[in-house]
Parts: sequence; structure tokens; C-alpha cells
Amino acid sequence: MLRFPTVRNRRLRKSQALRNLVRETALSVHDFIYPIFVTHGTNIKEEIPSMPGVYHLSMDLLEDEIRDVVATGIQSVLLFGLPEHKDALGSSAYASDGIVQQAIRAVKEWAPELVVVADTCLCQFTDHGHCGIVHVHEESGIAEVDNDSSLDLLVQTAVSQADAGADIIAPSNMMDGFVLAIRLGLDDAGFSDVPIMSYSVKFSSAYYGPFRDAAHSAPQFGDRKTYQMDPANGREALREAETDIAEGADMLMVKPALAYLDIVRQLKDKYHLPVVAYNVSAEYSMVKAAAANGWIDEKSIVLETLLGMKRAGADLIITYHAKDAARWLKGEV
Repeated sequence: MLRFPTVRNRRLRKSQALRNLVRETALSVHDFIYPIFVTHGTNIKEEIPSMPGVYHLSMDLLEDEIRDVVATGIQSVLLFGLPEHKDALGSSAYASDGIVQQAIRAVKEWAPELVVVADTCLCQFTDHGHCGIVHVHEESGIAEVDNDSSLDLLVQTAVSQADAGADIIAPSNMMDGFVLAIRLGLDDAGFSDVPIMSYSVKFSSAYYGPFRDAAHSAPQFGDRKTYQMDPANGREALREAETDIAEGADMLMVKPALAYLDIVRQLKDKYHLPVVAYNVSAEYSMVKAAAANGWIDEKSIVLETLLGMKRAGADLIITYHAKDAARWLKGEV
């Protein structure tokens, strides 16, 4: 007579308390970084149509948002800026009075304990929407982003953000050599203690669509496939991460998160730096759209998704769900 196997996996699932005792992964408010979009003007709080619950905020309304973030227990924000002026060199990105620099100074005044991460890129500030300087070849007439000349402007941007008080520099441009250039620039300017959260593995993804509405950063011609990664490539992702580690990165990011959790796990297993997952705009918007239609339970889906990112190996998660998730984790409705 066959006996039932003595291994019964259900034994450790009999009660909530028992499940809590053996739970392998925990999600905490301390895992979250909350992105904020700051703009010029006054009394501006404009909801981004493709990202319900996310707003363009003018400086005079930013303080209320920061107070709300702090009240949830979130310890870090990621600042993006929408400039008044755009030009071919993205000069507003590295201006001492640029919108991001203004926001950094204000946030550090209102909430000095909050860790301020500054996105370091040019795409929101250039009139062509690319992440570097665009050169047109005389013979072919083909326009392309010039890698090496773009590095100088990215260094200027990073230094200006650190000078404004940014706690972490997060370069998202995907130029070759950007981590080394920014590290040397920060060190030379006296900011050797400011860490770099590198967008090490940033794929050329369709998941960025709503963000480009939010940041007004869609390229005016072509695409970003020559500098952002092919979604099909995993080994190349490891090469990108290894390069950034050698150049002095302090944290490694994978963007987007949801379709690339295999890459998150590989970075976590292979390297010893903190891994950051960016839960990007379309991942957020799809959940919001489905919840608005009554197709899903938003709270359950969001917390399960973020937990999955943490289980895959993310130490930190950049997410537009952060404030809601923080309240849900505290038991608030």
C-alpha cells in the first residue's frame, strides 16, 4: 500500500502567524524612492493624463507634496524637472538656478533628512529630446548623439546638482563612460562623498511612454536605440553593469523592472552593490487603468508586484506607487 509522502509543504502555511514566521521576503517603506516632477510657474498641480495620481508641481506647491511624502515614512525622492527653456545643449540642466537645482535646495531646506536623488540627463532640457549633444554628419546628413562631447555637459549637470545639495546623483543617459566622467567630475569639485546610482541597465523600452508625456522628453527625431539597450540582450546587461562598477558606480539600476526581473536577479547574484529596480510609468499606468475599470484589486496587485521585485533581488524600488504602498503597508486604506 502506498503511503502519503511524509513531506507536506502545506504544514508551514496553516495560519497567518506561521506564514509570517517563515516568510522569505519583506517589503518595507524604506525600500521606496518616490519620483516627483517639478515645473516653473505658480499654483500648478496638473495631473499627467496617462499617469493618474501623478502631477506636475510648481515650486510653491512642492512643499505640501514633500510634507506628505515624509508623513508616509518614505525616505527618498527622485526629482525630475520641466524647464522653461530648451536648447540644443540642454543648458537648463546644468544651470545653477535650473528647476531641478531649485527643487533640490528647497527639499533639503524643508526636509533635510529626506534623501534627494537627482536624475542626471539632458533629454528633458534639449529641444531635440535626446540625452546628449546631437551632431549632423556633413557628408551623410545623418544626425546622431555624440557620446564623448555629451559627457562634459553631463558632468556639469551632476556637479550643479551636488552643489545644490543632492544626496545621490542618478545618471540616466546611457553614454559610454558616463559613470567615470561623473565620478571624476564630482571628486574634482569636492563631492567625493556623493554616491552615483547608475542607470546601468536601461533598456530601449516601450514602457516609457507615459513618462515621456510627464517629462516632455520624447525625441523629436529618431529613437534612443543607439544608446539604450536592446530588450533581447541579457549578457550585454551584465557587461554594462560590470563597466559601471569598474568606473565607480555605488548602486546599479535596472529599468524597466517588471519585464526584466531576470536581469535584476542576475545582478543581485553576480555583484555586491545595491540593486535598484525602476517600476516605470507604463507599469504604473497599466495597473491604474485596470483598477479604474474594476478589473483588478489595485492594492493587492501593487503590493504583490513590488514584493516580486524585491524577491527578484531589488534592494530599492523607484515607484510612482510609493505613497499608496507606504500607507497600505501601515494598514491605512
